[in-house]
Amino acid sequence: MKKGIHPENYRLVAFKDMSNEDVFLTKSTAETRETIEVDGVEYPLVKMEISRSSHPFYTGKAKLIDTAGRIDKFKNKYDKFKKPAAKEAKTEE
Repeated sequence: MKKGIHPENYRLVAFKDMSNEDVFLTKSTAETRETIEVDGVEYPLVKMEISRSSHPFYTGKAKLIDTAGRIDKFKNKYDKFKKPAAKEAKTEE
């Protein structure tokens, strides 16, 4: 690794998921003015909207997309814009 390009101020920081109040500690260089007390020790606090404990992919609540149904829906929606002559030519054959 190159010398002098990595930050030196790593410290333990508390990250709090605001959607479910989950708090976890990890090393970070993130700047923050807020603090939180965890197990009797005060840590800098970084608030997050979503984390591994609330993300739909990791919690198993992710929605599956039915691509075949979406294609049929698209075709039905734009079927009305086809030229009428093309439909009549197919029916005469």
